[in-house]
Amino acid sequence: MKNKAYIFYLILIVSALALMAVIMKGRTVEILDHVNFEQEPKVAENHSPQRIVSLAPNITEILFELGLGERVVAVSSDSDWPVEAKQKKKVGSFWQPNIESILAAKPDLIVSLINERQNSVGQSLKNSGYDVLSLKLEKLEELFPAIEKTGLKTNSSKEAKELIERIENELAGIQKKLGNCEKVKVLWSIQNEPLRVVGRKTFINDIIELAGGVNAIGFTIQQYPPISSEQVIACSADVIVQPVSAKEIAEKQQNVAMAFWSKWPNLPAVKNKRIHLIDADISHRLGPRFVMGVEIVARILHPERFEGKGQ
Repeated sequence: MKNKAYIFYLILIVSALALMAVIMKGRTVEILDHVNFEQEPKVAENHSPQRIVSLAPNITEILFELGLGERVVAVSSDSDWPVEAKQKKKVGSFWQPNIESILAAKPDLIVSLINERQNSVGQSLKNSGYDVLSLKLEKLEELFPAIEKTGLKTNSSKEAKELIERIENELAGIQKKLGNCEKVKVLWSIQNEPLRVVGRKTFINDIIELAGGVNAIGFTIQQYPPISSEQVIACSADVIVQPVSAKEIAEKQQNVAMAFWSKWPNLPAVKNKRIHLIDADISHRLGPRFVMGVEIVARILHPERFEGKGQ
């Protein structure tokens, strides 16, 4: 008798649990029906951050080009363009952002790069509840998406579209002038002692190609490989490009560069004195002035295709 009663209560309990599971399943389905897992959260159309902090010079340039300069309250210490950016409060360097300085700026939006230097800082700020926009900006094809994302986040999509169209039109104008020009072999040095150059898996290589040139260095594992004296001779570069800070582009620096490369007198670029110093901030920053870098290099490689002379 006791066994029958036990079985009866056991069946009753199991039935109750089964009924509860059905009810909860229905509730779960009902709740999930209102959640969209496929789309990213959209920024409200009236979302316009008023206190923006930039953690990289190319991000600063994008923000100013979008007309957001007045809303930028602080920038990285190496943000020196446009001129107005120099007057902004500094929050550490691109290499080492200062979290205390960032927080002191009371930002409602922080824009950083996705890289090993800034990822940890960005994540810490996110964990603390700050709005952080992280951008990937290492390859040329990532420039336009970065501009679009910045425009969307700051309610400046119209300005972002106009900036992209302007860059595209300027690039198209350069390509039209170059036409089917003969490719010039370029050796792009980023460091002379020890000698280190630009490889092909870089956005600077894109500058070379868009300017009507070809990288004199073949495919390498490293993006910026060191090269030997033998490799310099073997590359047979027609032109050598050496970026320096703008204030160093002077006759004295040109003479120093010529003296360094004179160790390879039979190299076509040396023999024909085609060694050029250019502004590193323009050529090494993947930002809105990227197209300026392309034109500068195009004028160096193919001066005959332009009205003015190359730098």
